[in-house]
Amino acid sequence: MMSKPVVLVTGASRGIGLAVVKSLLEEHGVRVVALARSATPALSQLVDAHPASLLAISCDVTDESAQVQAFGQAKDKFGPVLDGLILNAGTLDPLTRIGDPTVPLDAWRYHFDVNFFSLVSALKVALPALRSSPITGRVIFVSSGAATGSIPGWAPYNASKAAMNSLARTLAKEEPSIVSLAIAPGKVDTAMQATLRSTGDPHMDPSDLKIFLDDHRDGALVKPSDVGYVIGNLALRAPLTLSGSFVRYNDEHCKEFARK
Repeated sequence: MMSKPVVLVTGASRGIGLAVVKSLLEEHGVRVVALARSATPALSQLVDAHPASLLAISCDVTDESAQVQAFGQAKDKFGPVLDGLILNAGTLDPLTRIGDPTVPLDAWRYHFDVNFFSLVSALKVALPALRSSPITGRVIFVSSGAATGSIPGWAPYNASKAAMNSLARTLAKEEPSIVSLAIAPGKVDTAMQATLRSTGDPHMDPSDLKIFLDDHRDGALVKPSDVGYVIGNLALRAPLTLSGSFVRYNDEHCKEFARK
């Protein structure tokens, strides 16, 4: 009998990442490794509810050695095969314009350490286990519409998500037996949206900020549980025909992966 698939999720303690972990456990019935900088009560509750199926590991994704150690713990718990890798860890900070002299270049560097270089280090350690998956290994990059956008004040975020998409496309060519897919989850009702509403004003154009304020006021933000289900489902079932693509969570490509 084939054992249950194993999926590793980064940035798993809150928001989209937590929703993905919960959906994978409770709706898809798989084993999950959850990497998070720090535990949250919600993640701890999931560990208590699913002790045999969920391994939560404290891990700073910018620390390459910590990622290697975390993957070693996952191997010890669930074995050497990894069926899905969901790269969700990310940061919005710093909100800044390119010419802002008050934001040091080190802030940009740290942003890229989190949003881009951590992806490279995760892939380096995960690829051998993904290649061994009997159901086809899959890598889901949690991207953003910012990858193809140009909202003023989001310069680091726009650039890092564009770099993420490029990495996903290249991985699809280099690893043709692994599905590599970047997905934009839309405006999700998470802490990132709250940060935009509270701190975006000095950096963003008023017309851009108004869109986010209006969507929140009108209840138009995406529920984390809805996009979490789609991402989890894609990590288990996305076809090779989608590899190298950049999709939105609710477009035609993803309809069959949404909760019925």
